[in-house]
Parts: sequence; C-alpha cells; structure tokens
Amino acid sequence: MLGLLLTGLAVPAEAATVYQAPLRTAVRALLVAPEVNTGYDRDRYFGTWKDANRDCQNTRQEVLIQEARAALAFTSRGCTVSRGRWVTPWDNRVHTSASTVQIDHTVPVHEAWGSGARYWSQARRVAYYNDLSDPRTLSAQTSALNSAKQAKGPEAWMPPANRCAYIGQWVAVKIRWGLRVDAVEKAALVRLANSCPNVTIRVNRA
Repeated sequence: MLGLLLTGLAVPAEAATVYQAPLRTAVRALLVAPEVNTGYDRDRYFGTWKDANRDCQNTRQEVLIQEARAALAFTSRGCTVSRGRWVTPWDNRVHTSASTVQIDHTVPVHEAWGSGARYWSQARRVAYYNDLSDPRTLSAQTSALNSAKQAKGPEAWMPPANRCAYIGQWVAVKIRWGLRVDAVEKAALVRLANSCPNVTIRVNRA
C-alpha cells in the first residue's frame, strides 16, 4: 500500500502545527458542515500553476520531477518535462509521456472551495492550489481517471487501486488545510476507513 508520510510546509498562514492520530480517529475528528459551492470560480480565486522558485518550472513540472522514476527529458529550454517514467498510484499504470498525465488535487479545488476555502484569503487559496510541500495535495494521475473523478469526493468516486492510501491522503489534506466535510462525505469516510488498516496519519497543518 502506498505510504502515508507527510512532510513540512511553508505557506502564507499561521505557524505550522503537527497533527497525529490513527486513521479512524482522524476521520471521526473531521468537522462537519454543509458544503457551500456558490460563487466558485477556479481561475479567479485559485489562479494557475505558479513558478514559486523562478526556475522556469511551474508547479505541474515540479510534481512531474518529484514523482519521476527514471531520467527525464525536457523541452529545449529545460522548463517543460516531456518524457520520463511515472506510475500513477490510483490505477498503477506506467506512463512515459508527460502528456498522458494530469496533475490532480487529491481534494479537488471545487470541493475545497465548498468545504471552507471560500472564506480564505486569496494568498492561501493560491498556496493550496500550488502546494508542493506535502506530496499528498498534488499528484500525477492518468488523464482519463482524473477526468472521471472531476470534483467528486469519496462518497461519489473512488479510484480502482490503492483505495486505502487514497482515503488516507484525502483525510490528511482535509486536516492540513482545515477543510470541513459534509455529512454524506463523513459517513463514507468512516465506512471506508473502517475497512482499511488503522495507520497513523501525521500532518503539518498549513
């Protein structure tokens, strides 16, 4: 099963604090609130991929570099990844062309908006969209699978492989960013977590 290690962060928010608990405890501790998606505008409120360290490689390229399992090929300027080797975790498929994968927000941006991000500052929303400090927020996934997921939560969509790892990552991202869950989502998370190993979730809050 995929690991559930969480790492440090640096985002425009309060000083980080560490949360640690068994998966089932963490799921039950998630705060419940209705999901409110009115006013959602991805481009306006979250922006696009950023190049935070100004090395000409934006967030998409950085994720591809982080997750590559073989030497990478770049465009002539070295800013865009073109080829490499990636194993997308939610279907265990192997990819050698960067064009066949998309960068997935584990908790979709639309879901984040409705679960609390609508009340955040613009800087915090942009930080969420481009979160490279915790490898669970963003990952390379098969384009078709990402399109099938869209903005669905675990109550409506689950990947075909490594489902317990997916639940662990979903819960970790919700905790990291202080996002709420609605009642249907929480019921699904509790049910799914009960069928998974009760691994320890460790996360630095953003």
